[in-house]
Amino acid sequence: MHGFYRADRHARFRSQLPLLTMRKTEGWCDDPTSALYNRHVRAGHQRSHECLWRSDEIYDIVLTTSHNVRPRVCGAGSAIFFHIARENYSPTQGCVAISAADMRRLLPRISKKAVLEIRR
Repeated sequence: MHGFYRADRHARFRSQLPLLTMRKTEGWCDDPTSALYNRHVRAGHQRSHECLWRSDEIYDIVLTTSHNVRPRVCGAGSAIFFHIARENYSPTQGCVAISAADMRRLLPRISKKAVLEIRR
């Protein structure tokens, strides 16, 4: 697990995880026909991808998860992140989201050994 953060909006966060400064070119491939499916790519990548640099704040802090990483199954889900929720907590497209305040409190406590368990 690692993450990205928007240095243009936030000072560096305390974290046990590697946090990379996000650039405008960060993307995540969501094309199930691509060899880079569910992998970090640069925006402008020839295949379909989600841009991580957004005008809203939900990816100001975004952590990767191990969903569909090993083994990676094309079409079984891509870009499943742990990130900041919208103000109204509207649903995500498969991600897990919490408030910015909760993310700031939790981030220093999350290690690479953390397990994110999702229950209904």
